[in-house]
Amino acid sequence: MDTIAYAAGTAAGAPEGGMSGLMGMFLPLIIIFFIFWLLLIRPQQKRLKKHQEFLANLKKGDEVITSSGIFGKITGIADSAVTIEIADGVKIKVEKGHISGYASASQPESGDKVGTTGK
Repeated sequence: MDTIAYAAGTAAGAPEGGMSGLMGMFLPLIIIFFIFWLLLIRPQQKRLKKHQEFLANLKKGDEVITSSGIFGKITGIADSAVTIEIADGVKIKVEKGHISGYASASQPESGDKVGTTGK
């Protein structure tokens, strides 16, 4: 009986944490998520947006490089594919998303290094 009274007494006399205790527990997790978002997620979203704008602005005659390192000139553009001439009379079809940037510095730039590989 003494143990039950002791347990009841300590539970009744214990200070209540309430919302401040809950916030104190979750605050480090919130801060970690914010830092994770700031350092990883946000820059990746900006990079993806720039790449999508780059792909939307592609046109025939642009000299590009693919993500696999193939240089060529765009000869045709479809919705999801691009035809690239890599040598005289040699044309390949590449998925649009695999074009990583312009092959020469003479191509238009938006002031950012994303989508450009030239000097």
